[in-house]
Order: sequence, then C-alpha cells, then structure tokens
Amino acid sequence: MEKLAEGAIVTVMHRHKLRKNLTNIATGSLFLASLFLSVPQAYAVELPDPIRDSDYRPFDPVRAKLGQLLFYDKILSGNRNISCSTCHAIEHGTSDGLPLGIGEGGIGVGHKRRFADGADKPFKRVPRNSPALFNLGHKSISVMFHDGRVTSQDSYGVGFNTPVEEWLPEGLQSIVAAQALMPLTSEVEMAGSREENEVAAAANRRIDNVWPALVARVAAVPEYVDLFVTAYPDIEVQADITAVHIANALDDFQSSEWRSTASPFDAYLNGDIDALTDQQTQGMELFYGKANCSTCHSGPLLTDQQFHALAVPPFGPGRVRKFDPYARDVGRMSETDQLEDAYRFRTPSLRNVTLTGPWGHNGAFGTLEATVRHHLDPEGSFKTWSREQVQLPPDPAFAATDFVIWEDQREISRIKAKYDIQPVGLLDVEVKAILSFLEALTDDGALNGRLGKPEKVPSGLPID
Repeated sequence: MEKLAEGAIVTVMHRHKLRKNLTNIATGSLFLASLFLSVPQAYAVELPDPIRDSDYRPFDPVRAKLGQLLFYDKILSGNRNISCSTCHAIEHGTSDGLPLGIGEGGIGVGHKRRFADGADKPFKRVPRNSPALFNLGHKSISVMFHDGRVTSQDSYGVGFNTPVEEWLPEGLQSIVAAQALMPLTSEVEMAGSREENEVAAAANRRIDNVWPALVARVAAVPEYVDLFVTAYPDIEVQADITAVHIANALDDFQSSEWRSTASPFDAYLNGDIDALTDQQTQGMELFYGKANCSTCHSGPLLTDQQFHALAVPPFGPGRVRKFDPYARDVGRMSETDQLEDAYRFRTPSLRNVTLTGPWGHNGAFGTLEATVRHHLDPEGSFKTWSREQVQLPPDPAFAATDFVIWEDQREISRIKAKYDIQPVGLLDVEVKAILSFLEALTDDGALNGRLGKPEKVPSGLPID
C-alpha cells in the first residue's frame, strides 16, 4: 500500500510540474496557460475563483474604528466583565481556544479562562464552540450561528430572521449587524442574570428592552457621543444614538477587520502555481476530488452555508428547546422544528482553519487530524472517540453533567446513526496531504486584523 501511495504522490507531482512547465512554455500566451489550467482534474467541485475586493460589502472606516472600540469594550456586557473580543480573540484565531466557551462570569481569556466563584458564576457553559470571524464582510454570507438561527430571510418584516423575531430593530445594514445584537441578550454569553444588572433585568421583561439599556450606558460616555456624532450624519445629540448605530458600527468593524485573502491557496488561485508544495497540491486534489471535502466546503470561503449531520459526539449543556427534557443539541432542527434537520449544523468556513481549534460545533475534536478522520469515517470515529479529547475548563458544578447525555443510549444511537456524508477510505499519506493543504489556507496577515487591538477604550474598562 505504501508503494501505491508513493506512486500516487509522484503522479500528482508530475502533473503539477507539467502544469508549471506548460505555463513556462506559454510565456506571452496567457490564453494557453489558462486553457490548460481550466481542464477538469476529476474534481467533485471546481476550484473557486480568487477572492476580489469587490466580493466584500463596502464599509465606512470611521464607523469601523468606532466598532473596533465597541468590540473590545466590556461596556456592552451586563456586568461589564466581558466583551466581544473575550470569546473572539486574535490570540486564538478570532475564537477562544475552548471546546465550549465561558461567557458571562468567567475570568481570563483563552485556555486560561475559568469560572468565577460567587454570584457572577453562570448557570451553565456556553453550549457551543465559538466561531471564527474571518471574511464576515463577504457578500456571499447569508447565514450565521451553528444552527443558522440568523439568516438574511426577511421572515418578520424587519430585514432578517433571528431568534428575537419581530422585536429586532429596523435599519440594520447586514446579517452581521443583526447577529451582533444577539449575544448581548444572552444570559450566559454577555447579559448575565436579571438579579445582577439592569441590562439582564430589561431583557427579562421583553427582549428588545436590553438594547436601549446598553445604549444608555454607551451614550453616558462623552467620548463615545463624540465618536457617534462624527460617524453618523443622523446623530446630532446623545439622545439620537440607537442600538442600530451600535450594531452597524460593529458590522463595519468585523466585516473589514479579518479579511483572509493572502494564503498560499489564494496565491495559487491567482496564478502562482509555485505557491503550493507538492504535498499541498496532492491534498488539494484529494480535497476537491476523491475525499469529497469540497462537496460541502465549496466556494471562495470553503463553505456551502448549508446544514449537514456528521455524528459529532455530544457533551455539555446542549442548546435545548423549550420542551427538551435533557441536555441535548438537535442543531438546525431547533430553528426549523423539522425532524429531517435533526443534528445538522452549518458547514464552517475553512479559512485559517488550522488556527481555530478545537473543531466541531461543540469543539469535540482537539486536533485537526481527528476532525478530518471523523469526516472520512463518522461511525468509526464516533465509536473510538473519548471524552479525553475535550479539554473543558474544569469546574465541579458542571463536571457531573458535562457528559450526562451519554446516559441516554437512545439519543446517542440517534446521533451516531445520523450523518450525511459518505465514508471515504484514504491512506495515512493521503490524510497527511489533506492536512498539508489545510495549512495552505492560512493567511497569517489576516490574524491581527486591519486595525488590531486598541490600547484603551472610552469606558476605561480593561481590555482582555
């Protein structure tokens, strides 16, 4: 088998070098080179077009600067102890490095983040893995969150479909702006409990009361008022500031900050056929061919933005629906209430995927190789998966229930049996090639962002 594998690599190397030689021969004839490169390579899905600046929504740099300060400022959390950047840190690939996050009531960031003791302690972990924020300004993005509970569909006459339904304020400029308002209302993410602060108490009375409470806080800071007046022509005085202004500023920042367009793969798509190593080229051909990865991870962002079941091992509090009797997570079904959507989750973008672990909607896989192998054989991976792969921040209050879902064998059987991908047998050398290709999706320059982390924020609160 190893000889066959080596022969396969040589074949790919020869084909790759042939493309290089043809390009050299075709000096002065871009048509000939492009004609050869466009010949199908038995790919399941064609290689995407290169990402262009025109593929992104326009943004206002003044509002983006305001959004940067709001993103890093803990003033938007109920207890003033967490910001957007706490769970979306540049040190962890715009995620938090944890399988399941610790939002409200946590101390520290990333792998060092732990639960606080006392009244601020949350009643559960954040149910799902914190997603990365690369390329949010791309025009193709139409769905957000692992279960797709925020979409561009205008279901309630307010521009978007979100969990707050018709209570979403009108005037939001994009799906990213709509999404930005959701964590502010969550008890375990940023709001805290109603006994702790006026923001959470307002959310408890009616969900749309939370945003005016936060606006009042922000508008009480003179520096913020000046920044809003400068950024928005319709704001003249403090009282003109609304949650829509805050959300649109957060959108302009997030949509312009982490554009990932300069990876080796991007260079390859733009015509630099030397940008990938021979192993990465083999991995790319497996990704777009035999391994069927591109069936779901397609398009410029390497996601079809659809929902698929992968038999990912469950744990944690789950994202339960109103009548669910235990800590389970049915994925897309929690939004649609359609049985066929059970255990299906949104396909994530693979841009900078090597930086955003752990992987899976709940961070079930501690290595990217384990993630790839699970996709190749979901049932076999499920059988051999162990909870030791999950490095949850320890806490005795949650340890007893972190894996309680495994006591329900019928639920475990349903999850294990539900996967939408066909198993694919690959040699170890081929798996390594795919992992090498995934490394070629890394754009180191995108990590720190366009503006980066500010030295301070107008509220004077500390920055994580």
